Amino acid sequence: MFNKQTIILGIESSCDDTSAAILKNNAVLSNVIAGQKVHESFGGVVPELASRAHQQNIVPVVHEALKQAGITLRELDAIAFTAGPGLLGSLLVGTSFAKGLALGLQIPLIDVNHMHGHILAHFIDEGKPIPAFPFICLTVSGGHTQLVLVKDFLDMEIIGSTIDDAAGEAFDKTAKILGLPYPGGPLIDKYAQEGDPHKFQFAKPQIPELNFSFSGLKTSILYFIQKAVKENPDFIAQELPNICASVQQAILDILFHKLEKAARENNITEIAIAGGVSANSGLRKRLQETGEKLGWKTYIPKFEYCTDNAAMIGITGYYMYQKQLFAEQSVSAKARMNF
Repeated sequence: MFNKQTIILGIESSCDDTSAAILKNNAVLSNVIAGQKVHESFGGVVPELASRAHQQNIVPVVHEALKQAGITLRELDAIAFTAGPGLLGSLLVGTSFAKGLALGLQIPLIDVNHMHGHILAHFIDEGKPIPAFPFICLTVSGGHTQLVLVKDFLDMEIIGSTIDDAAGEAFDKTAKILGLPYPGGPLIDKYAQEGDPHKFQFAKPQIPELNFSFSGLKTSILYFIQKAVKENPDFIAQELPNICASVQQAILDILFHKLEKAARENNITEIAIAGGVSANSGLRKRLQETGEKLGWKTYIPKFEYCTDNAAMIGITGYYMYQKQLFAEQSVSAKARMNF
């Protein structure tokens, strides 16, 4: 039988945030995140710099997580880590550290799919309502846009995904076009709250079934801005809130058109969002409004569990631990990973 209280160390290093968390069953005792400001001057994450920063951050981050939780290494029952998808160099740092520590402590090693982690963050014990199975999760981040049918903790099926770019990429690309500093997605959200979402119109690709496309939208935005600036060099400065609001409206329209279709086709009214873009205030508000209109029960993660964090890896590891889904020491990181 399993311990009544299972203590998991979660490690996340898929991109540019080094994170470690301690969970006791499904409750978070600590969740420490170290960001990397080194990328700001480059306008995006530089993989080589990210992996170097992870090497510097991982030991102090794990140490701090243990300290905050009041847990010693010898009290750990297992170590869960992000095996993929993500930047390979970054993943290798977390994977190597987790393997070495698990081997030294002689405890199970659990390889977690990063995208599963985003979804299962909803089951962290926070005293809030949790989704009932089956539910649909719209998972939106800088690298992924997916509609996932969640049948159980470890039984998930992608029923729709982007055929090209992700929604988060559309936000970041727009920010770059507008000359906003990295990371630009949150700034789009900030300015959008002051603008008119119907001021400007952009192309919305018609993609079959439940899939998404954002490359055409990005091109539409680019050409629109270039033309407007050519006619009026001060256009961006004068219309920034309206541009941001209109872009955000277009992205949300694309997302919710498919989300509503997925809910209808599967006859499901339990709807959740996850991923970094689920921190967007417009997306959170739109989900609540749509849920009230269509009779959905909606679930929105806490801000700290939207972006990359180790608590979501730890909670996934907890459910995998219960099923004894352990990895061998031969496990390796994967930039691309089957869902």
